[in-house]
Amino acid sequence: MRISAAAVAVFCLVVATIDGAAARHDPSPSFTHRPPWGVVSYGGNSSSPPSSTCSYENIDQKRNSTATVTSQILNSVSAGGGSPSDASEQAIPSAFIGAAASPTVQATTGLKRPPPFTTAGTPSMEDSTSTSSLSVATNRQRNAESIDTSREITDKTKIEEQTLAERKRGPLKILFLSSDTGGGHRASAEALANQFQRHFPGTTYDLMDIWSDVDSSWPYNTIKDTYKSFSASPWKWRTLYHVSNTAMHSRFADAHSYYMNEEMIREKMETYNPDVVVSVHPTMNYVPLWSTRKISKKLQRDIPFFTVVTDFGSGHVTWFNKDVDKMYLASEPIRQIAQNRGQVPDEKIVMSGLPIRYDFAKQADAMVDRTTEQGKAHQAKIREKLNIDPSKRMILVMGGGEGVGSLSDIVDEVYAKLRTQGVDATICVVCGRNEKLKSDLDARCWDTVVSQSLQSYETLKSRFWTKVLSLHAHRSRRIQLALDRAAAKAERGNDIADVPGDVDVIPLGFVSNMAEYMVAADVLVSKAGPGTIAEAAAVGLPVMVTSHLPGQEAGNVDIVLNGGFGDFCEDPETIGLEIACWLQDSQLLDVMSQKARKVGHPHAAEEIAVDIGETTRQWMERNELKRNSDQ
Repeated sequence: MRISAAAVAVFCLVVATIDGAAARHDPSPSFTHRPPWGVVSYGGNSSSPPSSTCSYENIDQKRNSTATVTSQILNSVSAGGGSPSDASEQAIPSAFIGAAASPTVQATTGLKRPPPFTTAGTPSMEDSTSTSSLSVATNRQRNAESIDTSREITDKTKIEEQTLAERKRGPLKILFLSSDTGGGHRASAEALANQFQRHFPGTTYDLMDIWSDVDSSWPYNTIKDTYKSFSASPWKWRTLYHVSNTAMHSRFADAHSYYMNEEMIREKMETYNPDVVVSVHPTMNYVPLWSTRKISKKLQRDIPFFTVVTDFGSGHVTWFNKDVDKMYLASEPIRQIAQNRGQVPDEKIVMSGLPIRYDFAKQADAMVDRTTEQGKAHQAKIREKLNIDPSKRMILVMGGGEGVGSLSDIVDEVYAKLRTQGVDATICVVCGRNEKLKSDLDARCWDTVVSQSLQSYETLKSRFWTKVLSLHAHRSRRIQLALDRAAAKAERGNDIADVPGDVDVIPLGFVSNMAEYMVAADVLVSKAGPGTIAEAAAVGLPVMVTSHLPGQEAGNVDIVLNGGFGDFCEDPETIGLEIACWLQDSQLLDVMSQKARKVGHPHAAEEIAVDIGETTRQWMERNELKRNSDQ
């Protein structure tokens, strides 16, 4: 028995030696099949397309099989079987926004490429030591062949990585859903489109109004006219907004609009043949989503649907459809509404900021912080470019694209208060399309304006009953202390300067370089439009909010007040007094500017576009994989 056991052991040793020698003499490495793509989920459990469109069970099985092989290869490499070319292998990046801003959003990491070949045919250090009986010439020849093979594999891998990067940033066909009910929706769509074309060259886009571009039924075909009429009458808008902002009304409107208009909307959307659909309007997140799913089923390819909420502090319930593939939000109050009222899951929410024009990102990067020497130098440079005196304070007054609101009275009071308190300043008034206001400001007698203005600081003082009755948050403690000091100074009779201030008024029409004017300004006076507030915050500009649409824009006022970078006031006289107080307190302006920068997100449009674009490319690759598997 002992002799038999020894014989068996010797026999096994001989066989192993022969096999090892054969393996060492095999000059050709064995390759593993590796697809040049990687389908990566874009966040949480919602990464796969909805079950109502296509099934991916076969695809997932193949991907899991590939992942298993990859895991085995990586384990082999970690055990010492790697090759020199392994060091050149890079991970495929797939980073998405929102993870750093909110712990509820899951960031996605890229799949690491497996080594270009298995380790079975690669000689190890131990093997090379045991081959001392082989000739030196044979070893050198084999090493040279191994190095040449490794270089070829490395070059091939680099080409594959470049091809993958090009595919990830290839052109897209984007369909934006929006309506001209206010300028903010179209502005957000154009800001996103600009970034898509920057990061995905060759991208084309269309903007569709699902209610106006088709022969929709009443009342949907009157949305534009209704907005213009009701927004001019606050009580009408307040009634419409709050009545429609209920779950019952939302369900009824969704069902009714689907029954009356879905087929027409679907036929129109299909003509665009989009790769991705992006909604930037609250009334376009239910019926268009159903239409997109039906188009996907018909064409046998999945089309992702994303919602970019363009409200800042409050949002209508129709924004929040939990069945969309991803939702981009600008603030924490909006996130709470999305989760509480829309039941939108965490993994579909991305805290991105509000998409604004690329000009603001460039100006924010150039200025960085307006309270620093670099920021002040950049501001002076922009003022010289705009022919604005850099030695004076600058106030930018806006009333929306149409130049609406009590702009004329506000400008009068701001001018009078700056003049009487000895503040040298330039007031730039954006009149928009209001040519009458522009011509009136050009011809106005400003001495008469000063003589008719009153000096009453009582309105600046903090009052208990005003806090109780206010529907908004309250101005910051730092701002209130500055106003109390100004009121106390006025009570001592020191409210009128010995030397009047040198104040200029420059009426402007429709401004296209708004980012430069906001950089040049020290204070912005405007209505509570979400885009305007987001743009001001992006460049660290303090804001005086003068009006807002009830319901829809009320939350934007709270963003400014809670953020501590401005105040809300509807009385022109009080507006003038408070702005004069701000401009005489440089430390207060610096504090407000720094708080505004904390709220601002100048690169939001870029980050949203990159995230949507990369996610869409993944869906397109998945569609291609499904087509190949079906053939």
